[in-house]
Amino acid sequence: MRAYLGAILMAGTALSGMVLSGTGAALAQSSSPFSGLFGRGSQAEGPVALDVQVAGGDEALTRQIRQALLLTGALAEDRTTGQDVLAAARGDYARILGLLYDEGHYDGVVTITLDGVEAAEVAPLDAPAQVARVLVAVDPGPVFRFSRAQIAPVAPGSDISDAYAVGEIAGTGVMRRAAIAGVDGWRAVGHAKADIGDQQIVADHDASQVDSRIALTPGPRVSFGRMSVSGNQRLNERRLRKIAGFPEGERFDPEELETVRQRLRRSGVFSAITLQEADDIGPGDTLDVDLTVVEQAPRRIGAGAEISTVDGTLVSAYWMHRNLLGGGERLRIDGRIKDIGSETSDRDDELTIRLDRPATITADTTAYTELEVAQMREEDYDEDSATLGFGLMHIFSDRLTADAALEYQYSRVFDANGRTDFKVVALPMDVIWDRRDQPNNARRGFYLSAEVTPFAGQGDTSSGLRALGEGRVFRSFGADDRFTLAGRARAGSVFGSALETTPRNYLFYSGGGGTVRGHPYQSLGVEQIQGPDRPIKTGGLSVASATAEFRFQLRERIGLVAFADYGQVWTQDGFGGDSGDHAGAGVGIRYDTPIGPLRFDVAGPVSGDTGSGVQLYLGLGQVF
Repeated sequence: MRAYLGAILMAGTALSGMVLSGTGAALAQSSSPFSGLFGRGSQAEGPVALDVQVAGGDEALTRQIRQALLLTGALAEDRTTGQDVLAAARGDYARILGLLYDEGHYDGVVTITLDGVEAAEVAPLDAPAQVARVLVAVDPGPVFRFSRAQIAPVAPGSDISDAYAVGEIAGTGVMRRAAIAGVDGWRAVGHAKADIGDQQIVADHDASQVDSRIALTPGPRVSFGRMSVSGNQRLNERRLRKIAGFPEGERFDPEELETVRQRLRRSGVFSAITLQEADDIGPGDTLDVDLTVVEQAPRRIGAGAEISTVDGTLVSAYWMHRNLLGGGERLRIDGRIKDIGSETSDRDDELTIRLDRPATITADTTAYTELEVAQMREEDYDEDSATLGFGLMHIFSDRLTADAALEYQYSRVFDANGRTDFKVVALPMDVIWDRRDQPNNARRGFYLSAEVTPFAGQGDTSSGLRALGEGRVFRSFGADDRFTLAGRARAGSVFGSALETTPRNYLFYSGGGGTVRGHPYQSLGVEQIQGPDRPIKTGGLSVASATAEFRFQLRERIGLVAFADYGQVWTQDGFGGDSGDHAGAGVGIRYDTPIGPLRFDVAGPVSGDTGSGVQLYLGLGQVF
């Protein structure tokens, strides 16, 4: 027996009805004829018991069906009236058949009974007042496989799945994805109006096979035409077009449209962005695009806090204007106060004012001006500093960015030897390659950063080069990636500069919540500069640190962490001279929130003499 599966791939995306005959797709029987043959699903809690039974005991298919049921959702939401249960059950026949078709089962039989009565035979207005037991019984029938899997013409580089091939399971999802991939392949090489021209899909029920042929219509190769703009109110249209960087006149590429979206999204000005391709190709095989935007409220504020039993409390806040001058300029003012109540130092205050201007030089280049003033009160010295910089940040992709600036820094240090002034002109540069799956709570991927800062000292300040590199890696395993191994390594050095005449904030320390937990913040440095009574502790010219974490997702929002940290600081560049090291370890708990996990860690020293006793840390976001 043969049956035709009609028009399942309309317009490359839609799945419409299948025409089956003979033994195919029987929806209902008065009672289940499969007693003793089913793999039994688990009982649902609550006033209505839900059983899902699949012939042959296929646990994976049973789980898929249960998750797809409207009944499952209704009972989970405590919608258990007879009318609610009947409405969900009647809708579940089509959902189950659709799932079976996706899995290559075209001879399936589905029964759904409410207290023994077939749901399909109950009129909507005759729903019972209450239902005690729902039985969903499914005989999926045999798996159909492709006797032919043909799609043509196919553009070079099209990503047609290997699952669409002779002998593979002939699920409708496989055919749909193959058709979409074929259309996307043509669009990727400039054929914006590529579509499905025809499809012939025939199921042979006697042989449990599907003959599938999909014909694609590429259409002409087109170029981007004009972009119309609407919805902007405060943002100047000329600047909006500059930020978008729409590639008018270039060959059509859907990835270019996504790049335009990303540029507009990065600006922070808009809450919604819609890019709509024109329905028809214009003169000269060009395709116009309509851009509609919705602007956000221009101002935003935020705050954060971290608490350590030894380092004290850190509080921070910011105020931001997203469109200061009508050209997408972003002004942000950050204030931070830390070491409040610290046992090792006095309070530190920092204020940063930064103005960013997107789409300067290129659509992917942001120019910025930044002023930072700080008052640091450390254990062995006090420092007041001011830094003014002008820079450019270029975004090569969502994963790769680079930054370069020209800055002047002045700092005044008071220690046991009196006052020392440091003046430098610097050229800080950094590159970041971020391949994490999510920045706030990564489970997979890696993160690499490199910073190089040549600096020229003025007066008695040395000249040299500061370099710092960091790598992070994340690997998850187990069911639903419940287990995550995370590691971080960091190393840096200041070359060509004497320690005594190097700006203190260019030197390296170790210790605290961001480096080695269990030891106080910046507790590990070096004692090279001789004071009147004893050496003065400062940072070193070289540093290396490493952190390992084992993260376990206990429940949907609750996770546990075990960690170990290590740090070492050297007196000379290139990791030479005298050095000291320390290590810490501990455990923590994480509670997931929409803006990142809430972190609570308990840590103690493992080695080194810079810390003693247990320390507690509370903050927002993973340590790395």
